[in-house]
Amino acid sequence: MRLLIMGPQGVGKGTQAALLAEHFNIPTISTGDIFRYNIKNKTELGLEAMSYTDKGELVPDSLTNKIVKDRLAKEDCKNGWILDGYPRNAAQVTEMLADLDTPLDHVVALEAARDVLLERMKKRAAEQGRADDTPEAIAKRLETYEKETAPLLDIYEARGLLVVVNGVGDIDEISGRIISHLE
Repeated sequence: MRLLIMGPQGVGKGTQAALLAEHFNIPTISTGDIFRYNIKNKTELGLEAMSYTDKGELVPDSLTNKIVKDRLAKEDCKNGWILDGYPRNAAQVTEMLADLDTPLDHVVALEAARDVLLERMKKRAAEQGRADDTPEAIAKRLETYEKETAPLLDIYEARGLLVVVNGVGDIDEISGRIISHLE
């Protein structure tokens, strides 16, 4: 199964992607995790990514596309994958689908109210000490999502791929809703 999981920051994409990966026995490819690993280890890529994330900006498409394409070429992705945090905009969708020559099976969109998202990210920042979860950075990322990423949902809906799920509630309950739509 080849899935995209989408939604604004703080909606629970990473949590749900991990549970879906386990259920379907496929890897999750999270651009956020890839970038955080590189930032933590101060790699060249990490330092470049940090110059954007510290300001609440998204990492440029060229850098993100390269990382995702390389990751999807790995052996563990042959039977499917879940992309978390990618694609973020129409240019990435077009390039990714053409490069992969592999159709998507579904796009899962998690939804939650803005106040819920802000509270979750505030809690995450306190628990994980994430420098990219400042109030200013959060607000900027949510605005960027609404402007650049949310419009992709219309594209996926027109292609018959979109599954919209309420991202509020018990984690297992949310997973159950997603799986029932996919199976």
